[in-house]
Amino acid sequence: MKEKILCIIFIAMLTSPLLKAQTPKVESLPTKKLLSNHWLLDESDPQVRLQKLEKYLRGFDQPMLEVGQRFKRLHQALLDSNSELAVYQWKKIKKTIENGYMKRPKRKKNAQMIFLNQHWVTILQDFKSKDPQVAWKGFQEAQAACMACHAAEGVPFMNNQPVFRLKPQ
Repeated sequence: MKEKILCIIFIAMLTSPLLKAQTPKVESLPTKKLLSNHWLLDESDPQVRLQKLEKYLRGFDQPMLEVGQRFKRLHQALLDSNSELAVYQWKKIKKTIENGYMKRPKRKKNAQMIFLNQHWVTILQDFKSKDPQVAWKGFQEAQAACMACHAAEGVPFMNNQPVFRLKPQ
């Protein structure tokens, strides 16, 4: 019981206005710099700023993730007989791969040799044909080109995923 009373008295003293009024104010403590949402603009060293940006943009894996998503949408466009959307996605896939090897130039040679050459143009024409059989043939050729490029780049394990098990209709 004594302990409870002492505890209540102690808490009352800590919260008392008189005690607070007697507490000295410390003004010599340094203030903390507020965190900002401007992770690049607040960086004063231009080299560090570029390093942060390069790290954020990552390598070829980000573009390949987008390519995979667009390839699935291209497949769905063909299922829906939407050749315009298939053509759109095919063009965006090309742009995404080009942006990817801008960041990772070592990927450019195989991408151009296996994928972004006349073969890409032929597949584009297949999608533009609006003939379902021709478009699906182009789809299969596109899948094969992707898989060949992965093998050439030394990442054949990429070919063991659902996007490469998508079948023509």
